[in-house]
Amino acid sequence: MGPGPSDVPQRILEAMARPTIGHLDPAFSTMMEETKALLRYAFQTENKLTFPVSGPGSVGMEMCFVNLVEPGDKVIVCVNGVFGGRMVENVKRTGGIAVVVEDAWGTPADPAKVAAAFAANPDAKLLAFVHAETSTGAQSDAAALAAVAGRHGALTIMDCVTSLAGTPVLVDEWGIDAAYSGSQKCLSCTPGIAPVTFGERAVAKVRARKTPVQSWFMDLNLVLGYWSGEGKRTYHHTAPINPLYGLHEALRMLAEEGLEAAWARHRAMHEKLRDGLETLGLGFVVAEAARLPQLNSVYIPAGVDDGAARSRLINEFNLEIGAGLGALSGKIWRIGLMGYSARQGNVDYCLKAVKAVVG
Repeated sequence: MGPGPSDVPQRILEAMARPTIGHLDPAFSTMMEETKALLRYAFQTENKLTFPVSGPGSVGMEMCFVNLVEPGDKVIVCVNGVFGGRMVENVKRTGGIAVVVEDAWGTPADPAKVAAAFAANPDAKLLAFVHAETSTGAQSDAAALAAVAGRHGALTIMDCVTSLAGTPVLVDEWGIDAAYSGSQKCLSCTPGIAPVTFGERAVAKVRARKTPVQSWFMDLNLVLGYWSGEGKRTYHHTAPINPLYGLHEALRMLAEEGLEAAWARHRAMHEKLRDGLETLGLGFVVAEAARLPQLNSVYIPAGVDDGAARSRLINEFNLEIGAGLGALSGKIWRIGLMGYSARQGNVDYCLKAVKAVVG
């Protein structure tokens, strides 16, 4: 019950144990097309260019930046935690110019600050932000941020690694141009796959590039030859067959439950966990209006040793929760309620274990 990976249900593990077939096998191609359609449902988009990248969420992040940022491009980046900082690093490594908009850790990105940044930098070509900041449990208003970018003719890159399938992610409704996620959070699959989606404006920017994409492996112009439609595939790389079996099954399970039902389940389990943690005297880092149901950050009670308490949880209760990162290291715990982990039994067990270690 940490910040990921989440529990993987038996049904997905069994899917991953199926015999490995070739990555150009017609049966695998059929599954790829189903996976793309299911991902469009998860992202709530009609984007044709929606597919799983062979690599963890960090590779999905890099794919967005190396394709959409050219040397000299100015990118406004919202930083309100660890993963916004990683976006800044990506801008720098692609030769772009990062304009950083900072907000306190544990608070959402401020659209007013973003608007001021665009006013001061009217030549900015992109806005990048983290929808669900895993290091703090804060959720930003993606619709408001994208609207600011749209008024200035800029593209958007959104990190929804922790939000996809846990809270609403509405790519088309919000006007998001590129987004990336991960398989190991609210989708309850194993780590190693990064769902991504690119809209038409993003694809047009890639096609209009004046310089080659920095990465051969992540060059969309090349990857598309493999992830395009039936009968058109060309060899690019050996896809991770069995993990993709797992992702396909995870997405089928999401479709069976329904997105709205999945969002409601995460919310209900969060409220039960919240009530129990507050009864134990643990305060939340993030204000309720911006709080992620699937990532609950709480302050460690005074007098409780962080490392010793988490060791007891692992050794005595077989329960993993997350430590604080960066500026919040040693100050907070991050308790995940993601995907299959977001169920009543886990909430009850977690509260029992935490009560034991905090006295």
